[in-house]
Amino acid sequence: METEITVYGPLRSATGEKTVSLEWAGGTVADAIAAFVDAYPRAESQLYDGETVRPSVRVTVDGERAALKDPISADASLTLMPAVQGGSRDGPL
Repeated sequence: METEITVYGPLRSATGEKTVSLEWAGGTVADAIAAFVDAYPRAESQLYDGETVRPSVRVTVDGERAALKDPISADASLTLMPAVQGGSRDGPL
């Protein structure tokens, strides 16, 4: 199955492009993220905390927010928004 994935933030440095095509076996959103990291290993630190997808990672399937367990159809497109690091709260506002 081939899926179009649009990436944001530091994931773009891992892919070199805003949108990439990913060949993978199909399955769930979690499976797609795992296949994406297999294809672009530099993205792993932005998407995973150990072996778990970071809770702050946002995924949409065809423009709708998706949970990790949601299935993906063959013609779907994904958007991956990685974990965002927060700033210090001690600085001036």
